[in-house]
Amino acid sequence: MKIAIPHALLYYYYFPLWDTLFRELGFEVVDTGITNKDILDKGSKAAVSDICAPIKIFTGHVIEGLEKADYVFVPRFARIKKPEYFCPKFMGLPDIIEGTVEGSSGRIISPIIHEKNNEDISSPKIYGILTEIFGFSHRELRLALKKAEEVFLRFKSLLHSGLTCDKALESYRTQRWEEDLKRVKKDGEVTIAVLGYVYDVYDSFISMDVIKKLEAMNVNIKTFEMVPTDIAYENLRHYRKRLFWTFSNRVLGAGLFYLKDPEVDGLIHVTAFGCGPDAIVGRFLQYESDIAGKPFTTLRVDEHTGEGHMITRLEAFVDMLKRKKWARVSHGI
Repeated sequence: MKIAIPHALLYYYYFPLWDTLFRELGFEVVDTGITNKDILDKGSKAAVSDICAPIKIFTGHVIEGLEKADYVFVPRFARIKKPEYFCPKFMGLPDIIEGTVEGSSGRIISPIIHEKNNEDISSPKIYGILTEIFGFSHRELRLALKKAEEVFLRFKSLLHSGLTCDKALESYRTQRWEEDLKRVKKDGEVTIAVLGYVYDVYDSFISMDVIKKLEAMNVNIKTFEMVPTDIAYENLRHYRKRLFWTFSNRVLGAGLFYLKDPEVDGLIHVTAFGCGPDAIVGRFLQYESDIAGKPFTTLRVDEHTGEGHMITRLEAFVDMLKRKKWARVSHGI
Protein backbone atom coordinates (compact mmCIF):
# COMPACT_ATOMS: atom_id res chain seq x y z
CA MET A 1 0.00 0.00 0.00
CA LYS A 2 1.42 3.36 -1.02
CA ILE A 3 0.73 6.62 0.77
CA ALA A 4 2.00 9.98 -0.48
CA ILE A 5 3.12 12.76 1.85
CA PRO A 6 2.88 16.09 -0.03
CA HIS A 7 6.23 17.89 -0.04
CA ALA A 8 4.66 21.18 1.11
CA LEU A 9 3.32 23.11 4.13
CA LEU A 10 4.29 21.35 7.39
CA TYR A 11 6.11 18.54 5.57
CA TYR A 12 9.32 20.47 6.36
CA TYR A 13 8.68 20.17 10.11
CA TYR A 14 6.87 16.87 10.56
CA PHE A 15 8.07 14.63 7.70
CA PRO A 16 10.42 12.48 9.90
CA LEU A 17 7.52 11.72 12.27
CA TRP A 18 4.98 10.88 9.55
CA ASP A 19 7.48 9.00 7.38
CA THR A 20 8.54 6.83 10.34
CA LEU A 21 4.94 6.23 11.44
CA PHE A 22 3.78 4.99 8.04
CA ARG A 23 6.89 2.90 7.37
CA GLU A 24 6.55 1.22 10.78
CA LEU A 25 2.96 0.36 9.84
CA GLY A 26 4.13 -1.23 6.59
CA PHE A 27 3.23 1.50 4.08
CA GLU A 28 5.43 2.42 1.17
CA VAL A 29 5.86 6.17 1.62
CA VAL A 30 5.93 8.34 -1.51
CA ASP A 31 7.54 11.76 -1.20
CA THR A 32 6.10 13.98 -3.92
CA GLY A 33 9.47 15.71 -4.32
CA ILE A 34 10.53 19.33 -4.41
CA THR A 35 8.20 21.86 -5.98
CA ASN A 36 8.65 22.52 -9.70
CA LYS A 37 6.73 24.55 -12.25
CA ASP A 38 4.59 21.58 -13.31
CA ILE A 39 3.43 20.98 -9.72
CA LEU A 40 2.75 24.69 -9.19
CA ASP A 41 0.77 24.90 -12.46
CA LYS A 42 -1.33 21.87 -11.49
CA GLY A 43 -2.08 23.41 -8.09
CA SER A 44 -2.81 26.88 -9.47
CA LYS A 45 -5.21 25.45 -12.05
CA ALA A 46 -7.15 23.37 -9.49
CA ALA A 47 -7.17 25.77 -6.51
CA VAL A 48 -9.37 28.84 -6.16
CA SER A 49 -7.62 31.81 -7.72
CA ASP A 50 -7.32 34.10 -4.69
CA ILE A 51 -5.87 31.56 -2.23
CA CYS A 52 -2.24 31.94 -1.06
CA ALA A 53 0.68 30.41 -2.97
CA PRO A 54 1.54 27.78 -0.26
CA ILE A 55 -1.97 26.27 -0.57
CA LYS A 56 -1.74 26.27 -4.38
CA ILE A 57 1.59 24.46 -4.10
CA PHE A 58 0.16 21.97 -1.60
CA THR A 59 -2.74 21.31 -3.98
CA GLY A 60 -0.26 20.58 -6.78
CA HIS A 61 1.60 18.13 -4.57
CA VAL A 62 -1.67 16.35 -3.68
CA ILE A 63 -2.41 15.91 -7.41
CA GLU A 64 1.13 14.57 -7.85
CA GLY A 65 0.60 12.18 -4.91
CA LEU A 66 -2.68 10.87 -6.30
CA GLU A 67 -0.86 9.94 -9.51
CA LYS A 68 1.84 7.98 -7.63
CA ALA A 69 0.12 6.44 -4.57
CA ASP A 70 -3.08 4.82 -3.36
CA TYR A 71 -3.69 7.46 -0.69
CA VAL A 72 -2.51 10.98 0.11
CA PHE A 73 -1.92 12.24 3.65
CA VAL A 74 -3.70 15.55 4.29
CA PRO A 75 -3.91 16.19 8.06
CA ARG A 76 -6.40 18.69 9.42
CA PHE A 77 -4.41 20.99 11.72
CA ALA A 78 -6.68 22.77 14.22
CA ARG A 79 -4.34 23.39 17.13
CA ILE A 80 -1.33 22.00 19.01
CA LYS A 81 -1.32 24.54 21.84
CA LYS A 82 -4.32 25.86 23.73
CA PRO A 83 -5.84 28.46 23.23
CA GLU A 84 -4.16 29.07 19.87
CA TYR A 85 -5.20 27.77 16.48
CA PHE A 86 -3.86 27.32 12.98
CA CYS A 87 -4.74 29.45 9.98
CA PRO A 88 -8.31 28.56 8.82
CA LYS A 89 -6.88 27.16 5.58
CA PHE A 90 -5.04 24.50 7.60
CA MET A 91 -8.21 23.64 9.51
CA GLY A 92 -10.19 23.27 6.29
CA LEU A 93 -7.42 21.78 4.17
CA PRO A 94 -9.00 18.31 3.58
CA ASP A 95 -12.27 20.01 2.56
CA ILE A 96 -10.40 22.40 0.26
CA ILE A 97 -8.63 19.46 -1.39
CA GLU A 98 -11.72 17.31 -1.78
CA GLY A 99 -13.63 20.30 -3.18
CA THR A 100 -11.01 21.25 -5.75
CA VAL A 101 -9.00 18.16 -6.71
CA GLU A 102 -10.78 15.72 -8.98
CA GLY A 103 -10.46 12.08 -7.89
CA SER A 104 -9.36 12.88 -4.33
CA SER A 105 -12.58 11.80 -2.59
CA GLY A 106 -12.03 8.59 -0.63
CA ARG A 107 -8.26 8.68 -1.11
CA ILE A 108 -7.41 11.40 1.39
CA ILE A 109 -6.26 10.32 4.87
CA SER A 110 -7.06 13.19 7.22
CA PRO A 111 -6.48 12.77 10.94
CA ILE A 112 -7.68 15.69 13.05
CA ILE A 113 -4.93 17.35 15.07
CA HIS A 114 -6.61 19.18 17.93
CA GLU A 115 -4.29 19.06 20.95
CA LYS A 116 -4.15 21.13 24.11
CA ASN A 117 -0.37 21.21 24.34
CA ASN A 118 1.37 18.66 22.14
CA GLU A 119 3.69 20.00 19.45
CA ASP A 120 5.01 16.48 18.85
CA ILE A 121 1.54 15.34 17.62
CA SER A 122 2.36 11.69 18.39
CA SER A 123 -0.75 10.89 20.45
CA PRO A 124 -2.50 7.62 19.35
CA LYS A 125 -5.91 9.33 19.49
CA ILE A 126 -4.88 11.58 16.60
CA TYR A 127 -4.21 8.66 14.29
CA GLY A 128 -7.11 6.42 15.32
CA ILE A 129 -8.44 6.88 11.78
CA LEU A 130 -5.66 4.52 10.61
CA THR A 131 -7.05 1.69 12.74
CA GLU A 132 -10.54 2.35 11.40
CA ILE A 133 -9.58 2.44 7.71
CA PHE A 134 -6.74 -0.09 7.52
CA GLY A 135 -7.50 -2.39 10.46
CA PHE A 136 -4.29 -1.89 12.44
CA SER A 137 -4.53 -2.86 16.09
CA HIS A 138 -4.16 -0.17 18.73
CA ARG A 139 -0.95 -1.87 19.90
CA GLU A 140 0.54 -1.71 16.39
CA LEU A 141 -0.35 1.98 16.20
CA ARG A 142 1.14 2.76 19.63
CA LEU A 143 4.42 0.99 18.82
CA ALA A 144 4.72 2.79 15.48
CA LEU A 145 4.01 6.14 17.11
CA LYS A 146 6.56 5.50 19.85
CA LYS A 147 9.24 4.97 17.21
CA ALA A 148 8.01 8.00 15.23
CA GLU A 149 8.15 10.23 18.32
CA GLU A 150 11.72 9.13 19.09
CA VAL A 151 12.77 10.04 15.55
CA PHE A 152 10.96 13.39 15.66
CA LEU A 153 12.56 14.38 18.98
CA ARG A 154 15.98 13.55 17.55
CA PHE A 155 15.14 15.64 14.48
CA LYS A 156 14.12 18.57 16.68
CA SER A 157 17.36 18.32 18.65
CA LEU A 158 19.25 18.85 15.38
CA LEU A 159 17.20 21.98 14.74
CA HIS A 160 17.88 23.32 18.23
CA SER A 161 21.58 22.63 17.69
CA GLY A 162 21.66 24.92 14.67
CA LEU A 163 20.78 22.87 11.59
CA THR A 164 18.25 24.43 9.24
CA CYS A 165 15.18 22.32 8.43
CA ASP A 166 16.43 21.30 4.99
CA LYS A 167 19.78 20.13 6.38
CA ALA A 168 18.12 18.31 9.29
CA LEU A 169 15.78 16.55 6.83
CA GLU A 170 18.79 15.49 4.79
CA SER A 171 20.41 14.15 7.99
CA TYR A 172 17.26 12.14 8.66
CA ARG A 173 17.16 10.70 5.13
CA THR A 174 20.85 9.79 5.13
CA GLN A 175 20.78 8.71 8.80
CA ARG A 176 23.90 10.80 9.42
CA TRP A 177 22.10 12.60 12.25
CA GLU A 178 24.51 14.37 14.67
CA GLU A 179 27.43 13.93 12.23
CA ASP A 180 25.88 16.75 10.21
CA LEU A 181 26.13 19.26 13.06
CA LYS A 182 29.62 20.03 11.80
CA ARG A 183 27.88 21.50 8.71
CA VAL A 184 26.49 24.39 10.78
CA LYS A 185 28.05 27.49 9.29
CA LYS A 186 29.63 29.71 11.96
CA ASP A 187 32.42 31.52 10.11
CA GLY A 188 30.38 33.95 8.02
CA GLU A 189 31.06 37.68 7.94
CA VAL A 190 27.59 38.49 9.32
CA THR A 191 24.69 36.60 10.92
CA ILE A 192 21.07 36.98 9.76
CA ALA A 193 17.90 35.62 11.35
CA VAL A 194 15.71 34.41 8.48
CA LEU A 195 12.20 34.31 9.93
CA GLY A 196 9.16 32.78 8.28
CA TYR A 197 7.01 29.68 8.12
CA VAL A 198 8.89 26.58 7.04
CA TYR A 199 6.80 26.22 3.87
CA ASP A 200 7.79 29.74 2.75
CA VAL A 201 11.48 29.56 3.68
CA TYR A 202 12.31 26.01 2.55
CA ASP A 203 10.21 25.56 -0.59
CA SER A 204 13.07 26.05 -3.04
CA PHE A 205 10.74 27.04 -5.89
CA ILE A 206 8.80 29.77 -4.11
CA SER A 207 11.64 31.14 -1.95
CA MET A 208 14.25 30.53 -4.65
CA ASP A 209 16.58 28.99 -2.06
CA VAL A 210 16.92 32.15 -0.02
CA ILE A 211 19.01 30.43 2.65
CA LYS A 212 21.45 28.89 0.16
CA LYS A 213 21.81 32.27 -1.55
CA LEU A 214 22.60 33.95 1.77
CA GLU A 215 25.12 31.26 2.72
CA ALA A 216 26.80 31.77 -0.66
CA MET A 217 27.21 35.45 0.39
CA ASN A 218 29.13 34.23 3.47
CA VAL A 219 26.25 34.71 5.90
CA ASN A 220 25.55 32.65 9.04
CA ILE A 221 21.87 31.70 9.28
CA LYS A 222 19.49 31.58 12.24
CA THR A 223 15.85 30.47 11.89
CA PHE A 224 12.81 30.27 14.17
CA GLU A 225 12.90 26.47 14.49
CA MET A 226 16.36 26.73 16.10
CA VAL A 227 14.74 28.45 19.10
CA PRO A 228 13.05 25.99 21.50
CA THR A 229 9.33 26.62 21.93
CA ASP A 230 9.55 27.61 25.62
CA ILE A 231 12.21 30.23 24.89
CA ALA A 232 10.17 31.68 22.00
CA TYR A 233 7.10 32.02 24.24
CA GLU A 234 9.16 33.46 27.09
CA ASN A 235 10.07 36.31 24.75
CA LEU A 236 6.38 37.03 24.10
CA ARG A 237 5.67 37.69 27.78
CA HIS A 238 5.91 41.46 27.53
CA TYR A 239 2.85 41.53 25.25
CA ARG A 240 -0.56 41.69 26.93
CA LYS A 241 -1.76 38.76 24.81
CA ARG A 242 -0.38 36.33 22.27
CA LEU A 243 -1.40 36.03 18.65
CA PHE A 244 -4.12 33.55 17.66
CA TRP A 245 -1.83 31.34 15.58
CA THR A 246 0.80 28.96 17.01
CA PHE A 247 3.51 29.18 14.39
CA SER A 248 3.03 32.96 14.14
CA ASN A 249 3.85 33.12 17.85
CA ARG A 250 6.87 30.86 17.28
CA VAL A 251 8.19 33.12 14.51
CA LEU A 252 7.56 36.34 16.45
CA GLY A 253 8.99 34.94 19.71
CA ALA A 254 12.12 33.75 17.90
CA GLY A 255 12.45 37.18 16.28
CA LEU A 256 12.32 38.90 19.68
CA PHE A 257 14.93 36.43 20.96
CA TYR A 258 17.29 37.16 18.06
CA LEU A 259 16.87 40.93 18.48
CA LYS A 260 18.56 40.52 21.88
CA ASP A 261 21.29 38.24 20.50
CA PRO A 262 24.48 40.30 19.94
CA GLU A 263 25.67 37.80 17.31
CA VAL A 264 22.68 38.55 15.04
CA ASP A 265 23.32 41.52 12.73
CA GLY A 266 19.91 41.74 11.03
CA LEU A 267 16.55 40.10 10.36
CA ILE A 268 14.77 39.03 7.17
CA HIS A 269 11.07 38.17 7.27
CA VAL A 270 10.08 35.78 4.47
CA THR A 271 6.34 35.86 3.87
CA ALA A 272 3.89 34.72 1.21
CA PHE A 273 1.81 37.36 -0.58
CA GLY A 274 -1.68 37.50 0.91
CA CYS A 275 -0.85 35.79 4.23
CA GLY A 276 -3.20 37.30 6.84
CA PRO A 277 -1.32 36.26 10.03
CA ASP A 278 1.97 37.48 8.56
CA ALA A 279 0.49 40.93 8.00
CA ILE A 280 0.51 41.21 11.81
CA VAL A 281 3.74 39.29 12.52
CA GLY A 282 5.66 41.38 10.00
CA ARG A 283 4.55 44.69 11.53
CA PHE A 284 5.51 43.52 15.03
CA LEU A 285 8.94 42.41 13.81
CA GLN A 286 9.52 45.69 11.99
CA TYR A 287 8.44 47.73 15.04
CA GLU A 288 10.59 45.75 17.48
CA SER A 289 13.59 45.85 15.11
CA ASP A 290 13.36 49.66 14.98
CA ILE A 291 13.39 49.79 18.80
CA ALA A 292 16.32 47.35 19.00
CA GLY A 293 18.22 49.24 16.30
CA LYS A 294 18.75 46.18 14.11
CA PRO A 295 18.25 46.26 10.32
CA PHE A 296 15.11 44.50 9.12
CA THR A 297 13.67 43.74 5.71
CA THR A 298 10.76 41.77 4.28
CA LEU A 299 10.90 39.35 1.36
CA ARG A 300 7.37 38.84 0.10
CA VAL A 301 7.22 35.83 -2.21
CA ASP A 302 4.61 34.27 -4.46
CA GLU A 303 4.52 32.24 -7.65
CA HIS A 304 5.37 35.33 -9.73
CA THR A 305 8.41 36.54 -7.77
CA GLY A 306 11.44 37.21 -9.98
CA GLU A 307 14.81 35.77 -8.95
CA GLY A 308 16.82 38.77 -10.13
CA HIS A 309 14.74 41.10 -7.96
CA MET A 310 15.30 38.88 -4.91
CA ILE A 311 19.06 38.55 -5.42
CA THR A 312 19.43 42.32 -5.75
CA ARG A 313 17.58 42.90 -2.49
CA LEU A 314 19.55 40.22 -0.64
CA GLU A 315 22.89 41.55 -1.91
CA ALA A 316 21.99 45.11 -0.90
CA PHE A 317 20.88 44.02 2.58
CA VAL A 318 23.96 41.85 3.19
CA ASP A 319 26.33 44.59 1.92
CA MET A 320 24.70 47.08 4.29
CA LEU A 321 25.12 44.70 7.25
CA LYS A 322 28.78 44.06 6.40
CA ARG A 323 29.48 47.81 6.16
CA LYS A 324 27.78 48.46 9.50
CA LYS A 325 29.78 45.67 11.13
CA TRP A 326 33.07 46.88 9.66
CA ALA A 327 32.26 50.41 10.89
CA ARG A 328 31.59 49.12 14.41
CA VAL A 329 34.80 47.11 14.43
CA SER A 330 36.89 49.99 13.09
CA HIS A 331 35.51 52.31 15.80
CA GLY A 332 36.00 49.68 18.49
CA ILE A 333 32.28 49.51 19.31
